[in-house]
This record gives sequence, structure tokens and C-alpha cells, in this order.
Amino acid sequence: MGAEVSAGATPHAPVLCPVVLVAAPASGQGKTTVAAALARLHSRAGRRVRAFKCGPDFLDPHWLGLACGHPVDNLDLWMTGEDEVRARLHAAASQADLLVVEGVMGLFDGTPSAADLAQRFGLPVLAVIDASAMAGTFGALAFGLQHYRPGLPWAGVLANRVASAGHAQMLQAALPPADGGTRSPWLGAVMRDAAFTLPERHLGLTLASELPDAMARLDAAADALAATPLARLDSEAMARCQVRFEAPATGAAVPRLLDGLSIAVARDAAFCFIYPANLDSLRALGARLVFFSPLADEPLPDCDAVWLPGGYPELHTPLLGAAGRCRDSLRAHVSAGKPVWAECGGMMVLFEHIADAEGRAQPAWGLLPGEVHMQTRLAALGPQQLTLAAGTLRGHTFHYSRCDTPLPAVARTTSVRGGVTRPGEAVYQQGSLRASYFHAWFASAPEATAALFRSAPW
Repeated sequence: MGAEVSAGATPHAPVLCPVVLVAAPASGQGKTTVAAALARLHSRAGRRVRAFKCGPDFLDPHWLGLACGHPVDNLDLWMTGEDEVRARLHAAASQADLLVVEGVMGLFDGTPSAADLAQRFGLPVLAVIDASAMAGTFGALAFGLQHYRPGLPWAGVLANRVASAGHAQMLQAALPPADGGTRSPWLGAVMRDAAFTLPERHLGLTLASELPDAMARLDAAADALAATPLARLDSEAMARCQVRFEAPATGAAVPRLLDGLSIAVARDAAFCFIYPANLDSLRALGARLVFFSPLADEPLPDCDAVWLPGGYPELHTPLLGAAGRCRDSLRAHVSAGKPVWAECGGMMVLFEHIADAEGRAQPAWGLLPGEVHMQTRLAALGPQQLTLAAGTLRGHTFHYSRCDTPLPAVARTTSVRGGVTRPGEAVYQQGSLRASYFHAWFASAPEATAALFRSAPW
């Protein structure tokens, strides 16, 4: 069982492929572990698996990508747009035996939510519920998730962090009969086990690349799913997950506004918040991409523009503060009037100091006046958009720091959270360097994306 159309088939033909959207009643229930385990279980069995992450997230895709062996793209009806979601799902289904989509927050949280995505594209929902401290209430939660919104595609329910086989039996027995007298499909139980716990920190999960036993954790989690109906594509459970993906309409060609330009992209453990789709967008605009590592104190390669993406500079301040060759080459680049676009973590390292939550300051690169202060509370979160003369870029913000700078904001994003617009993140400029906490989704406005990497006024 797998895709109805082979990988070499026409891109305009409908495709049939099993797909599971892994959701939960709240964050912290184990969605990423189960989604990655499902992808790993089938990929190590030789099946072609493609995975996606619902919403604007950089961290979970690292685990999903390790599990399935392929880059993981984000799906968001607002940020990436419905047409792009349709195109990516169709393209992946035409090359895969299974699609795994990890939800975001709780199933109905956010606008748009994981449930909105599931309903719009008919993606069956697998509800993962942390059952570690419940018994009969498990049935109420499962029933509510399935029936809260009429017409929601449904795969079934999986109990996570279960104490014992007896506990699992109690949970299964708690599932009440649904409409028509049938129970919500029981898709098994995953026992509580530290062997496949995925560690977290302030912005979410620890990167898979930072853990030497990351694959062993995924294999242990995959082993825990091996006895469930989710392990076999020919099971009754997976048969309910077959989805027909209609071919997308042919989109307009991307203008090659960056043709002939080379863009240097910082990429290492400190600058790792990079959507693969953003790299695709730059290449589609005609740019040639070259990569460098500030942590390794690599100077800028020969380039016309620089992108400093987000990441974790606050975890690497001693190394970054000592990266004199990289800092000086970037300063020379700006002095020559060549553009730099820095977002979130890429902006933080440009200030004079980065102070931790206890107030201990470490020197940074000093290309922007002021300091960055880490804090224990979330500073900003949610969808945002940046309107330039060339178009409106969609994206988001998510950070635990604030910056104190005498620089005035030359522009400001707009927060669109909850359908209410309000002022968002500041955009700062020093010569040809522009920076903001805003993370942009480049494909949302190719012309505006090109403007980020050109010296002309916005």
C-alpha cells in the first residue's frame, strides 16, 4: 500500500497516500516523539516517508528530518499559504509510502490550528494523549477531541506515557461509544520510558544534532510503536488514513530578482533556525548560496549579501565573542555598503553584549549599539508580517530576550495574532545592515525577499 501514482508520474495527477496528522490536547503530550517514532519505524523498514511540521517551528523538524532522512517543511495556512501547502503535500505524496504531519500546540489551538489544516486537506488526526495521571478521563478527552468539531477526519487515539499493561487496558476500556455505537479507534499505548525522552530547553526541544544518542532515542521510540496498528500500512487503522491529494494549480514563475548574486548564509549550531523552503526561495530568485560558520570563526566567503538567521547565540557567547575573523569580515562587508539581513539570533550577536538571565554580560560583535538581555519569561510569540514597498512578508516571532538600543526603529512588523492587528517587532538599520526579531517566510513575497538582500531603500 502506498502512493497511487509513482514518483515518476505526471505532477498534475491526483495522488492517493496514507497520511497521519499527529495532534494532542495540549503541548507537552509527546507529539514530536510519536511523530518522529512513526516516521523512523517506517523508514527503517524501507518505506519512503516524508514528514511535515504544522506551524512556524524550527526545532521539531530537526527530529522529524533525522527520523525520515529527508528535509522537513512547515505547513501553515496563514504563513505559508494554502496553495503552497497543497503543492507540498501533493509533491510529497507522489514520492512517498507514508506522510507524517506533526501538529502544533493543542489540536484546536491557534488561528489557523492543526485542526484547520486537517479539515482543509482531509488529514486523519491521530490524537496523542499523555495518560500518565489519568484513567477514565482518557475516554472523555478522546471523545471530546474527536467530536468537538463536526467533520474532523479521524484516525484514532494513542495513549502516551502509560504505566503498565493493566493501565493500558483501563484506558482502552474508558473510550466511550461514538456516534453509531462504535468506539474511537484505539491505536495502542506507549509506555513511559526515559530511553526515548526528547530533552527540552527554553525555545523547545534540544536539537537532534547536539545529542550523540539521538538516533538511539528515535529507535527506542520506534520500537515502542512496533506492536501497534500504526506499524503496518496494510492494517485497518492505516487504511482509514488514505487521502487523495488533488494536483495543485500551476503557480506563477518566481522572478529571478537575485540572479547573479551570491548570498553568504551563517549555518552552524548557533545559527540553525533555517527553513529549508527559505533556501529554496533564494535559489529560485536566482541567488547562489554559500555557507559559513561563525562558531568556527570562518570569515565571510566572497559574497554580495549576507543572511544571519536565528538560532542560539546565547548558548555560544564565549566562542562567538572570540570569533574575530568572522566579526571583522562582516564589519568590512557592511562598510563596503553590502546588505546584511539578520533575524532574531542573527541580530542578537550584532549588539555589543549578550547578558544572560542573571545579568552576566558577554561581549558580542558590536556592529549595533546596545545590549541583548536574556530573560526566563517569553518576550514575544506569534504570527507577524513585514510590509515593504515590494510586498508583504509573512512570518513569526518567538524569543526569550529583549534588546536595549538607542537605534530608532526604521520599520515595524504587524502582529496579527488572533485576527487583531497591533504593532509588532522593530526593524533596525545601521548602514546596509538591517535586523529584527522577525523570522520571515521568504516564499510569501518573493519581491520583498529580494529587497532584503539588496542595498536599495525599502
